Amino acid sequence: MLFFLKYGVILSFLLSIISLTILVLKTFSFGKKLLYAEPRGNKKKGIFYAFGRGMMPWEKESARKHLPTYIGGILYHTGIFVALIYLFSQIFHSGLSRPVVFLFRLLLSLGILSGLVLLFKRILLQTMRKISCPDDFFSNILVNLFLICAIFHTFVAQTAPLFFLISIVMFLYIPVGKIRHCFFFFYTRILFGLFYGRRNILPPKIHKV
Repeated sequence: MLFFLKYGVILSFLLSIISLTILVLKTFSFGKKLLYAEPRGNKKKGIFYAFGRGMMPWEKESARKHLPTYIGGILYHTGIFVALIYLFSQIFHSGLSRPVVFLFRLLLSLGILSGLVLLFKRILLQTMRKISCPDDFFSNILVNLFLICAIFHTFVAQTAPLFFLISIVMFLYIPVGKIRHCFFFFYTRILFGLFYGRRNILPPKIHKV
């Protein structure tokens, strides 16, 4: 059974990547909007800003005003990234040293805690609850389960079937749910940097008083 689950993880991951790629390619079917104004800035600088300084909390009003949520989001996504590394290390039988496993447990713990806090924030805050849909809650719960199964597996190897099964469900759900933002994030940030870099809006000018 474990043999089939391992291949199920690989196949579901590949299917997820293919589906996400198709979704991105479909956006090109809308055509390209013609830009008549002459470029005033540098596209590359816009992209570098979008993935660099533009990610800092002081550059984003929503993050600057909600710093704990910003930090929680970073810890949550770091935990997810670590869980994915750990998952594929187990799939391909890559041994991990004790210090690495200890570090993974720490980051997974912080990720789980952050994920649960973000979930309860969405549930308890009326303003967030009103703008939330079932997918917001299901996506968060599914990813939290993935992280919990990952950290359990670092202690009890016999939980591998459950860990792999949850991973398969998550990979299959990514293209149809909000978790797909993990893929579209990079695509949209590139477009953001290209457009506003070309217009010389990014990076923003720092005016000295």
